[in-house]
Amino acid sequence: MFGFLKKSVDAQSVAADSAALPAAASAPAQPSWRERLKAGLARTRAQFGGKLKSIFSRGKVDDELLEELETLLLTSDVGMEATQHLLDELKTRAKRDKLDTPEGIQQALSAALHDLLLPLEQPLEITSHRPFIIMIAGVNGAGKTTSIGKLAKYFHGQGLSVLLAAGDTFRAAAREQLQAWGERNEVTVISQQSGDPAAVIFDAIAAARARGIDIVLADTAGRLPTQLHLMEEIAKVRRVIQKADPSGPHETLLVLDANFGQNALQQVKAFDKSISVTGLVVTKLDGSAKGGVIAAIARQCPKPIRFIGIGEGIDDLRPFVARDFVDALFEG
Repeated sequence: MFGFLKKSVDAQSVAADSAALPAAASAPAQPSWRERLKAGLARTRAQFGGKLKSIFSRGKVDDELLEELETLLLTSDVGMEATQHLLDELKTRAKRDKLDTPEGIQQALSAALHDLLLPLEQPLEITSHRPFIIMIAGVNGAGKTTSIGKLAKYFHGQGLSVLLAAGDTFRAAAREQLQAWGERNEVTVISQQSGDPAAVIFDAIAAARARGIDIVLADTAGRLPTQLHLMEEIAKVRRVIQKADPSGPHETLLVLDANFGQNALQQVKAFDKSISVTGLVVTKLDGSAKGGVIAAIARQCPKPIRFIGIGEGIDDLRPFVARDFVDALFEG
């Protein structure tokens, strides 16, 4: 009996001692998307947000402040129209709210920028059709094929089945790259060694319909807006998609490299004219100080920004959220 009690007491002591010991080291918590976005926008923030404090330090919205702010916005690729809009908004809010502190002025600019970007925050709705056909275009080097791989991962994570169409038949590396993404995401890739890109995508849509696939991501070859024969070819791809499915493509995404700055506006306008762009994917924001171009897009050619990319990782492409983006620019 006493032995039993002793064992019980010993067990209790061990339990107490164990409770007193520090918990075993666990795997470090992964940073949240907001934290990763803030880190990814470090270059733009250093160019933009880092200089605001000195500009706002005088604590009043006067001509000198507005002139310095105009210079800063323009050098951050915000563009003339968006810059003038933000300056006018700041003057209006300063007069209305009697702003007289650096913090108040910065909050007013942050609010004005958020209001400007908010209409671009339109999450992609993919439940209207099955398969939901997404045509993806962009200039050479914008990160188009990589973005397709990341989109496949994102949609797969939402419990949706995905099929990739290797419509870039000109560049063998593009097909190989897409095949690698397909294997990584465990999704099927429809491709051909050569031939008409429209035919590849047509076959992919037929395969997706036969297999009950939710989403078709159709890659296209990179091209410059000035290459008129290639712009006509991509318009043909769109027409062939409509033959395969009269309601398609259900989304036409243009991939933009943030490093292009103001040139991105011309890309949006040119591709929209050829293939009716319905949404944007802005990539490489982590490698650029030109994140302000999103404000220029909002003012000059407003298209929904469906996704933004801030790194090379497979999870570094997420839906655009205006509040998160603006906070990442202003937070020190």
